[in-house]
Amino acid sequence: MALVERFLKYVSFDTQSSEETEVTPSTPGQMVFAKYLKEELESLGLEDITLDEHGYLFATLPANIDKPVPTIGFIAHMDTSPDMSGKDVSPRIVQNYDGSDIVLCAEENIVLSPSQFPELLDHKGEDLIVTNGKTLLGADDKAGIAEIVSAIVYLKEHPEIKHGKIRIGFNPDEEIGLGAHKFDVEKFGCDWAYTMDGGEVGELEFENFNAASAKITFKGRNVHPGYAKNKMINSIRVANRFCAMLPAHETPEHTEGYEGFYHLISFNGDVEQTTVAYIIRDHDRARFESRKKKIERFVSEINAEYGEGTATLELRDQYYNMREKIEPVMHIIDTAFAAMEAVGVKPNVKPIRGGTDGAQLSFKGLPCPNIFAGGLNFHGRYEFAPIQNMEKAMKVIVKIAELVAIK
Repeated sequence: MALVERFLKYVSFDTQSSEETEVTPSTPGQMVFAKYLKEELESLGLEDITLDEHGYLFATLPANIDKPVPTIGFIAHMDTSPDMSGKDVSPRIVQNYDGSDIVLCAEENIVLSPSQFPELLDHKGEDLIVTNGKTLLGADDKAGIAEIVSAIVYLKEHPEIKHGKIRIGFNPDEEIGLGAHKFDVEKFGCDWAYTMDGGEVGELEFENFNAASAKITFKGRNVHPGYAKNKMINSIRVANRFCAMLPAHETPEHTEGYEGFYHLISFNGDVEQTTVAYIIRDHDRARFESRKKKIERFVSEINAEYGEGTATLELRDQYYNMREKIEPVMHIIDTAFAAMEAVGVKPNVKPIRGGTDGAQLSFKGLPCPNIFAGGLNFHGRYEFAPIQNMEKAMKVIVKIAELVAIK
């Protein structure tokens, strides 16, 4: 089965994760897909194949050399984003893309256009896998899975390429931030690993946001509005006052690169009680801690003005910047960098403005930077994957395995 054929098969599985179920995997479709992958890996002759009750699938390609070399891993996630349906994905291939608009769904006038997505023009002359405009594609991260499996097949078919022991791991629920929570690092047994979960060709990432969530509940006092003077406390107004205290331009829509933000993700309530939820992000750990302190200070100021207990804060750290765990082992970045250059890919080292399973795995003892999988416009109907991107990602995996064995 070729890379593209494998990918098209994988996206036919509905593996959308859910934040509502509180089980792992969060949706049954992920386990259906995991069982399919397990059978495929068995048919390919891999060893030490395990699938646990939570949907974590591990397998081994044994070394084909005698000298001791590090055991490395390649990891991708099986779930797709809850942001849009991944059911009945119906992809098609636009061959030799000419730079014009791509009509995804004529009846609903859904068009993938370079006027809105200029990155399309970087792929003129290439073959693009697109959606039918009604679902996401699922290249995040089934492209990564297809590339890893295809690279393993290539290594098995080309024994002249010497490599050490290689472990592969496919996990559920990355899209809801839980992909690494039940990942058994000791059982996986690697010196280091790479997640194949980035976007455009060349992306190599070992920095991500430090992340926290904040939920603030505001208690009001509701009385008849005709007799409310000096009595009513409108929790909606108090919540609005709190939101206005935060820096107006430190939001996702005003930031880029290494700039952090406060992101208001929900606002619900009435006069009696209102709840707002934020996510807090910053690459710099000191600034991250300062952002959390600012939230705490503003909550205290609200309570000082309206009475103790008016505002209640639930603040929770979610994950941290993996850079501090990667810097002591920068040779793993150097290896990925060299592998890209060797296969004609220009490395683009950039910070992740988000999170990754690799961040949490790095803090669990498995250094795990992120490499491009080649898809673009993730999480929506305009997602697409250039076939040439995927082929390059597969070649990078093969080359990394080779370089680790010859050092």
